[in-house]
Amino acid sequence: MKYGFIKTALVTAAGAVLMKASKKSIDIRKANSEIYRPSRDFFVDGNLNGKKIVFLGSSVTAGLASKGVSFVDFLRVEHGVHAIKEAVSGTTLADINENSYISRMKKNLSRNAHYDLFACQLSTNDQRNGIDIGKISNSYNPDDFDTQTTIGAIEYIAATVQEEWDCPLVFYTCLRKPEPGYEFLRDKLFELQKKWHFAIIDIWKNKTLKKMNEENPSFMLDDTHPTCAGYRYGWTPIFVKELDQMIE
Repeated sequence: MKYGFIKTALVTAAGAVLMKASKKSIDIRKANSEIYRPSRDFFVDGNLNGKKIVFLGSSVTAGLASKGVSFVDFLRVEHGVHAIKEAVSGTTLADINENSYISRMKKNLSRNAHYDLFACQLSTNDQRNGIDIGKISNSYNPDDFDTQTTIGAIEYIAATVQEEWDCPLVFYTCLRKPEPGYEFLRDKLFELQKKWHFAIIDIWKNKTLKKMNEENPSFMLDDTHPTCAGYRYGWTPIFVKELDQMIE
C-alpha cells in the first residue's frame, strides 16, 4: 500500500510537469504566431527611416527562438531601417572559426559601404564555450589585438568600425540568468567604452524588460532568447528609442 501510494504520487508529479511543459510549448507557439510578427500595418515615420545599420551578432540577433525573426526585422519592416542582419546562432566574438563575428565581418561587409551606425551583440557564446576573455590593450592598432580572445575581438571590431566606416558604434548586452562570467564580460565592456567611446544598450540590466518577461513568460523561450512577442513588446521599443538618439 505504501509503495503504491508513492508510485501514484510520482506519476501525478510527472504528469503535472508534463502538463506545465506542454502549456509552455503552446504559449511559445502563440507568442510566435503571425499576429506578433513584423507588419507594415504598424509602420512608423521617423528618424530611423532609411538609415543603414549593421547588426552583427549571434542567436539573439538572428531570432533563434522566433523562427528567424528578431528586433532587427521589426526595425526593418516597421521603422524603415535599411538593416544588414549579419547574425549566425552559436557564434563567438573571438575569431576561432569561419563563422566568428570577425570572420563574417571581413567576408560579408563591404569596406567601401556607407553605414549610419554599426551595432554589435555582446555574445553569450564566448563565455559558454570557455573562450579566454583576454585583456585590454594599450594599442589602437587592429593588428595588435589578440582576436582569439573576447576582449581582443571587441577591440578589433571597434578599431575596424572607426577606420573603415567611421560611423557610430554601439554594443548591446543580452539577458541571462545570473551568470558571473557574462556579468564580468559586461563589466569589461564598460571599461572598453572609456577607451573606444562607443555606446552601450544594456539589455542585461534593463529592469523594466525583466519585469515584463516575468509577467509574460511566453515572451522568452529561455533565459536568453525572446519570442516574437518578446521582441515586439520588449526589445524593439528599447532599440527604437536608443538608436533614434544615436543617429542624426
